[in-house]
Amino acid sequence: MVPVYNEGENVVPTLRGIVERSRTRPLEVLVVHDFDEDTTVPVVRRLESELPELRLHKNTLGRGVLNAMKSGLGAARAPYVLITMGDGSDDAADIDPMYELARAGADVVAGSRYMRGGRQLGGPLLKRTMSRAAGLSLHWVAGIPIHDATSNFRMYSKRLLDKVTIESEGGFELGIELTVKAHLLGMRVAEVPTTWRDRTAGQSRFQLWRWLPRYMRWYGKGISGRFRANH
Repeated sequence: MVPVYNEGENVVPTLRGIVERSRTRPLEVLVVHDFDEDTTVPVVRRLESELPELRLHKNTLGRGVLNAMKSGLGAARAPYVLITMGDGSDDAADIDPMYELARAGADVVAGSRYMRGGRQLGGPLLKRTMSRAAGLSLHWVAGIPIHDATSNFRMYSKRLLDKVTIESEGGFELGIELTVKAHLLGMRVAEVPTTWRDRTAGQSRFQLWRWLPRYMRWYGKGISGRFRANH
């Protein structure tokens, strides 16, 4: 599932990469847009004849990346659902290893920038530093068995999605919410190393200071869950 917002032609390498670099079949690539005038829509329609795995889906829950992701998760028909961004920042070569871990029983599989073999290239220094600190502290202090808590390059089982209610209110907090919830429920959380690259075209919609309190909410739940389990 690929949430998009006026990516236009920028989305072409991302969609081609998903289809051509992953061997998993059957494969459905759900491209989620907020409005019909989105510049990504005609590009996807043009590609559909060449890449029949593509399917456009209009988000009707309200504009914004969170609602797009929630709408896509609800519309996806496969037993495992991957979220990857339309800006080319995620590495499609990691989809197959993530799928193998999901098929082996993981309910959340994270593409991890901060485990051995993972990398993050570009992006604001403050954002990178805070993201790394959150992921590593949740791993070492809260016992969450992955090193990267804040990315949204993740694969989820339908079993998890059917079991939890999404409470996120905005931004990209969904990844950390579902990871923390899966861990607290005793469900399996796994990771594969990935290389994240900052977008080279278009404009990021990430708003650190606006969304930071929402990240901290789930960070706190993850930390407190460890201490509740010990009492």
